[in-house]
Amino acid sequence: MRRRHVLCLAAGALPLLSLPATGVAQHMAPDDAERKHAQSAKLVGALSLATSRTAVNTASDAHVKQFAKWEIAEQEAVADVLRSLEPYGEASDVSGPSADAQVEAMLDAESRMALEKLRTLQGAAFDKAYVLLQADGHKRLLAIQERYLKSGRDGDRLNVAKLARVLIEEHLEHLEMLRTKLG
Repeated sequence: MRRRHVLCLAAGALPLLSLPATGVAQHMAPDDAERKHAQSAKLVGALSLATSRTAVNTASDAHVKQFAKWEIAEQEAVADVLRSLEPYGEASDVSGPSADAQVEAMLDAESRMALEKLRTLQGAAFDKAYVLLQADGHKRLLAIQERYLKSGRDGDRLNVAKLARVLIEEHLEHLEMLRTKLG
């Protein structure tokens, strides 16, 4: 999993690589592709983060719980990087991660229902449902990155999408192993 941390650090460093000598980041104003990518990733990422925060406390399988911890760290880091790429955006290390209520406020009705249903489950049923939700979300996130890589124009965002794609593919493999293990 050391590769995961290197990729997250690299993704977090991307905005720094684009700083001009004056130290002020210059990002092009987002067009429709950039705006759609950010909104779509935020929506799916919020569900992944909310369900993972629930799983840390509710999952019965130690591997599922560990995956949830990794997912929380990555979703918070990616959200921070994406926020920093917004015009006049800044990384949020000072304020810390979003509160649960803030994350849940980003969810659409379907995502809220999925989260509430997950919260009613316990034990192996919870673990299986969480893994299936994560696999579905990661497939959606992969499709979002792939679409953006074909249509995006902002170099920093394209680089983040490339790194995210690698992480998402790795997560899908890990989730398939967990699904197989859980039965």
